[in-house]
Amino acid sequence: MGMRAVFASLAVLTGCALVVPRSGITRWDAPAGEAIAEAYRVQVNGQPVPVLACRVSAVPFNQVWPGYQRPLDQTELAGFASWEMRGPVQIEVRSLRTVRSAVIKPVSLGIRPDIDGDLIRFTLSEPRPVIIEVNGWHHALHLFANPPADAAPAADKPGLRVFGPGVHRPGKIELKSNESVYIDGGAVVYGSIHASNATNITIRGRGVLDVSQAERGMGGGAIRLSGCSDVSVEGLVLRDPDVWCFSLFGCSRVDIANVKLVGLWRYNADGIDVCNSQDVTVRDCFVRAYDDALVVKGLKSVYDKRPVRNVRFSRCTLWCDWGRAIEIGAETCAPEIAEVSFEDCDIVRTTHIAMDIQHGDRAAVRDIRFQNIRVEIDPTNPWPRMQKAPGETYPGHDGEAHLPALMTLVIFKTFYSKDEARGTIRNVLFKDIDVFSAQMPPSSFRGFDAEHGIDGVTIENLRLNGQPVRDAAAARLSIGAHVRNVRF
Repeated sequence: MGMRAVFASLAVLTGCALVVPRSGITRWDAPAGEAIAEAYRVQVNGQPVPVLACRVSAVPFNQVWPGYQRPLDQTELAGFASWEMRGPVQIEVRSLRTVRSAVIKPVSLGIRPDIDGDLIRFTLSEPRPVIIEVNGWHHALHLFANPPADAAPAADKPGLRVFGPGVHRPGKIELKSNESVYIDGGAVVYGSIHASNATNITIRGRGVLDVSQAERGMGGGAIRLSGCSDVSVEGLVLRDPDVWCFSLFGCSRVDIANVKLVGLWRYNADGIDVCNSQDVTVRDCFVRAYDDALVVKGLKSVYDKRPVRNVRFSRCTLWCDWGRAIEIGAETCAPEIAEVSFEDCDIVRTTHIAMDIQHGDRAAVRDIRFQNIRVEIDPTNPWPRMQKAPGETYPGHDGEAHLPALMTLVIFKTFYSKDEARGTIRNVLFKDIDVFSAQMPPSSFRGFDAEHGIDGVTIENLRLNGQPVRDAAAARLSIGAHVRNVRF
């Protein structure tokens, strides 16, 4: 049976009770009526874990016409499974198609599965997201191994909204100060969570927040916070947003941990966007986006007088089906964008650029760190293309050898620029960058003019397949005008 046919056949499981066996894991039944992906069966320490379905992009084909919904023939179904673990676990995946190859990503984990017919077995030593690609990257299986959660809050806690196991359809949830949402494992909540000018809010759990029932532009993404402070978001799976999935506008003191974004296939489905915000941490997250994955921006809005400052992304796993995996920009409307770091992250796939500062507005961009980043590029990779007319089909194929860029720093007036003035880029560090690729991907730096240039870029310990890359020529780095003090 073909993979599309396999995924088109969806089973329904009943019962959503929490199960805590003696196997060292906690798993949940799928809620009654929720579609289960039939392509895989998963067991963890001998316990069956349901595989839920999610829609993802099948081809890197994009367009920006307002109001146009992406056609489903540009997409495919994939699967994901979640559990909690208290120590190393043995994972067994049964594929419903012949297994010619199976790759566990990120490759930096060094996991080589044992393949026996249609069975794929491996050990996972610690909680973290991994991806299994069977016979290539289509219809991937996403596995979300979570650390043990804190105890569920008391249901009678003031200001708390609890969604227990099962399917819920609350629509848009508006949080106010001192309010919280808890989505339990085994729960699927069809809706979104918004808050404006609220403080001391918490959003957590092990369930799924799904925006698939909102038309493009009508749901506002899965989580959208504006002018909020003292925020904690932990543990959820965010699925199928209509636009940007998880966005902050003018927020401060925000901690985002172990959040998994999957099923992003619609146009402009960014992953996590931090806009005009300060003191933000994003850690141990998984993002598979159809547009940029981890993004820092300054937007022309009521918050554009606020800087972006002290933002840290760490230990994230990224898959970018269109656009840039890690980006500052293109909108940079802010007094400054400073003290931003991306550390200990795996980019398992990207389309255009792995690490990027695309500077289109007035901000003084300074003290930016990309450190301990691992970038994987397959030798075959379809080219990203723009759709020029309704009904046009993707003209490429999987066997193409598209090579995305590695590092790009550029100051220019972009399609998205709102400020008349251009800004500057100062003090950027690329350190401990590992590239796994058949060839070195290109990089480029370019300023705008003598007053709006790039000054101070350090590239330290760049490696291609474990071998050091010691100069611009070996790095395929093009250094353009108005760029000073680039050091290897």
